[in-house]
Amino acid sequence: MFLTAVASQTLLSRLSHLWAYVTLGATSIFTEEAAPVVAGFAAHQGHLHVVRAALACAIGSWAADIALYGLGRWRAVRVVKRWPRLIGPMERLLGAVQRHPWRASLAVRFVYGARLLLPITCGAAHLPLALYVVGSGVSAWVWAGLFTGLGWAFGQTAVVMIHHVRRHEDTLAIGLVAVVALVVLILTIRNESRVPEEIEGHDQAP
Repeated sequence: MFLTAVASQTLLSRLSHLWAYVTLGATSIFTEEAAPVVAGFAAHQGHLHVVRAALACAIGSWAADIALYGLGRWRAVRVVKRWPRLIGPMERLLGAVQRHPWRASLAVRFVYGARLLLPITCGAAHLPLALYVVGSGVSAWVWAGLFTGLGWAFGQTAVVMIHHVRRHEDTLAIGLVAVVALVVLILTIRNESRVPEEIEGHDQAP
């Protein structure tokens, strides 16, 4: 019975970790930097494996960028008919993509404000699939590694900050009480100064 219970807990733990990695990968295209940063922080706290977390974010965002490329390559007309406001931005991006196909592929994870539109435009411009897959892959792996690393570093910073806060929590508590008291005092004085003006206004009213 004991071995069965241990095996069940181990299986549940692995499934929960697997689900966490799948969720990170599936949501990274929408949550953007939040996914790898949170993944790095969770890995620093021992909840995830840092390399696997980065891999999940990279694979998820890479797959989404390839899907958006396919949407632009084979359904660009439907996209602009459905969202006419995209015509102008796509036309502006199209020239840059055609002039610099490799750079455009490398930039898909780092072009803030056009992360969904740039892959679609790369597809609409009929960039070679192999070139785009390699370029967007490099972009996704660098992006995921960079921000997962930042999350890991932030985790270290957070631990240090919590340690310092615990060491000085009495002083911080006293300071917080003093600040709150000062704010209350200022608000009370301001309210008292407004009361005579309001009374005078009521007295002068017909």
